[in-house]
Amino acid sequence: MNLSVRSSTPDDMPAVLELIKELAHFEKAPDAVEISSDLLKEYGFGKDPAFKCFVAESDHEIVGMALIYFRFSTWKGKSLHLEDLIVKESMRGNGVGKALYTKVMEYAFENKLKRVEWAVLNWNVDAIEFYEKTGAHVHKDWYIAQMDEAGIANYLRDQK
Repeated sequence: MNLSVRSSTPDDMPAVLELIKELAHFEKAPDAVEISSDLLKEYGFGKDPAFKCFVAESDHEIVGMALIYFRFSTWKGKSLHLEDLIVKESMRGNGVGKALYTKVMEYAFENKLKRVEWAVLNWNVDAIEFYEKTGAHVHKDWYIAQMDEAGIANYLRDQK
């Protein structure tokens, strides 16, 4: 298998969107994806890009992606968030995920970042085992808190 990992381009966003939809299906939320490839192009390649994306290619086909963006830790300093690392189901077990993960870690190292963070579902045992084997610490004592668009609006309405 001929595999390469590179920075994505706007033309890659339709394939990236398909991978995002595949991940949503894997995570048992197939109807949760609201973003379009046009929005991915706008957010990732506009005046002030919100993210950077790496894609893995095999035989001129995008078979995986890793989407990252900068964060800031009040304890550590500038850090990186790995939003998603996705490999096509048919390509899992071929080193695609490891190649993307390595690219993200190289990027963090080259940019002298203090930390890389990401979330992993507690039932995704294969991913957890992989991350722990690489030396990552998977925190089991933290919860992720989120508020969606409707929740934000409702909260603000209730504060008036």
